[in-house]
Amino acid sequence: MLSTTTWPGGPGDRWLQNGNRPRNGKKGMGGRNLKKILLMGNPNVGKSVVFSRLTGVNVIQSNYPGTTVGYTKGHLKIGKNEMNIIDVPGTYSLSPSCKAEEVARDMFFDENPDLIINVLDATNLERNLYLTLQILEKNIPTVIVLNMWDAAKRKGIHLNLEKLQEIIGLKIIPAVAVTGEGIKDLVNIINEITLNKNIKLSKIPKMDDSEKWAFIGGILSEVQKIEHRHPSLLEKLEDASVKPFSGIIIAIIVLLVTMQVIIGIGEFLINYILDPLYYQYYGPFITSLVQNSIPTGFIHDILIGSGYEYETSFGLLTTGIYVIFAVVLPYILSFYFILGFLEDFGYLPRLAVLLDSIMHKLGLHGYATIPIILGFGCNVPAMLSTRILEGKREKFIATTLIAISIPCMAQTAVIIGLLGQYGIQYIIMVYGTLLILFITLGAILNFLLKGESPEIFFEIPPYRIPHMETLLKKTWMRVKGFLLEALPFVFLGILAINILYLIGVMGALSNLLSPIMSQMLGLPDQAIDALIMGFLRKDLATAMLAPLNLSPNQLVVACTVLATSFPCIATFIVLIKEIGIKDMLKTVVLMLSVALITGTILNIILNGLL
Repeated sequence: MLSTTTWPGGPGDRWLQNGNRPRNGKKGMGGRNLKKILLMGNPNVGKSVVFSRLTGVNVIQSNYPGTTVGYTKGHLKIGKNEMNIIDVPGTYSLSPSCKAEEVARDMFFDENPDLIINVLDATNLERNLYLTLQILEKNIPTVIVLNMWDAAKRKGIHLNLEKLQEIIGLKIIPAVAVTGEGIKDLVNIINEITLNKNIKLSKIPKMDDSEKWAFIGGILSEVQKIEHRHPSLLEKLEDASVKPFSGIIIAIIVLLVTMQVIIGIGEFLINYILDPLYYQYYGPFITSLVQNSIPTGFIHDILIGSGYEYETSFGLLTTGIYVIFAVVLPYILSFYFILGFLEDFGYLPRLAVLLDSIMHKLGLHGYATIPIILGFGCNVPAMLSTRILEGKREKFIATTLIAISIPCMAQTAVIIGLLGQYGIQYIIMVYGTLLILFITLGAILNFLLKGESPEIFFEIPPYRIPHMETLLKKTWMRVKGFLLEALPFVFLGILAINILYLIGVMGALSNLLSPIMSQMLGLPDQAIDALIMGFLRKDLATAMLAPLNLSPNQLVVACTVLATSFPCIATFIVLIKEIGIKDMLKTVVLMLSVALITGTILNIILNGLL
């Protein structure tokens, strides 16, 4: 059930314009006929903030059918009138150049909207007006919101609003969405539309592209004057962020701080809130409840597993709940908050541009930097964030490289703990090997997989201080989406592992792998349990190497094989969800081959077997 923001139904300024037509056989759009509103505009114009101001806290975030492109839907209620409002993916044009723009075009033509709210960036009117002209020539009732009115003033951009309204033929609302300025006027106009039987439209003629741009140029010459201003500190930082030398330094600082914040928030939630909650309250309660009801047997083992340790018992109500809520969720929560902050602040496009040329050599483009870097925090959100990549080829390369060569922070901490006592050179061996694998595999996949990585074509937005309410709302929607998507699959995965243990398949697998462990990898048979456990949680599996009394060289081999083999179950399930079973099987075959070959080569080199 969607919650709504309810606005009083007061009258607003009348805005009846020239031209009139009924839509789709309707006699008019008075009262309850106004049911669907599309919120449209270029990327980074503040549509999401306007949407947040108009709708309630709880909204629905969905993927458009047949795509991984997301959009958000909520309710707007004015007096007794209730309507759906949809935040359409940002687009520069109704002639799409990427998947997100295809979805925006399809929603515009297929959703049959009663009203378009077109949000423009007052600091970049020339670029924004092209989409506006395309929308207006379709004769759909439209309200124009000129957002970032305050930023335009700060930049010395002076707009003659009355003249602009006269030329466009529509009421134009100046707004500062982050503070709420102009939102009440917008609601009043929407209400005015619901009260009028007939809606009159702008009389912009139909034009070809060259005529549109000429028309826009004429508009700007009449309504816009720019006063020279010295660049602000944020504007200087914007320039420094994309220059090769200063940009790399800033990128390293941002990424280090980002990972530390994600890890810090996640570990705080685990150590001081979730672990105590589970071990002191939930664990004893659920264990006692199941044991009193079902003391022994198959169902008992399925529900709470073979022991009280939630990380290893493989019970649905112990390990299943613990992995999702006390292992993955804290990092997901912190990750999505920081990701949203960097998105809204405007840094991510600059990072993408900065590293674009390097990533192209690996079959990717600059946007792939974000999921890859964030994989060092947790592989699960890294896999989810590959949705920002446009092509199937890119997504496969990115997810494969993350799964094989990017250890999560929890595993990194254990690797450092195991090898650090023997000297930093052993840690360098592990991560040096992973770096070589990342570059080599990326180059090989780029060569073998047909197709090219698309170029980045987008306008870099200015730096802006994020709107906290919108940021928290976006974080909550993403976290909720993750739980709804991942939770059932994690339960199914844990159930499958549990059953395989109970029927003896895991024991047989251990016997089967013994020759590989001893002869090819130079590891004792006891290390097999750690490799199998890696499917559930890699850091725990790596920690299981500690009591085996392995030599430093054996630890290097074991840690590298664990890092490159199966991802943890949560990552594995999300991998299936994101790229499909067919591509997942390809990744698994490649993953196991790389792990075995790399481990064997390391064993040969480190132990002088040549």
